[in-house]
Amino acid sequence: MNLFRLFLLAYLLAIVSYTSITILNHGINLLPQFFGDIAIMAWPGQFNFDFLGFLTLSAIWTAWRHQFSPGGLVLSALAFFGGMLFLSVYLLVQIGRCEGDVKILLLGERRAMA
Repeated sequence: MNLFRLFLLAYLLAIVSYTSITILNHGINLLPQFFGDIAIMAWPGQFNFDFLGFLTLSAIWTAWRHQFSPGGLVLSALAFFGGMLFLSVYLLVQIGRCEGDVKILLLGERRAMA
């Protein structure tokens, strides 16, 4: 679990750095570029469409893990729009809360204890 934590921390630092530089150079208006690439139907769009599936899956899992509670739905939206920036922080917090128990990490406390 420590290696996974190290990966999450390293990726968090990398994505914050990369995102900051990108925003400084190109602004924060991502969505037209993101969906525009998908509409063109070339490789950058294919990658974005694939990534959109991962964002959706992350959001659904986050909401499901919190049993679609209001807080879980808020976290789900953050997962969808925040991507790895959100997920790395979320998983680091949850790993700490579940004390490294993978079953609790993946299922949430209620489902893991049932």
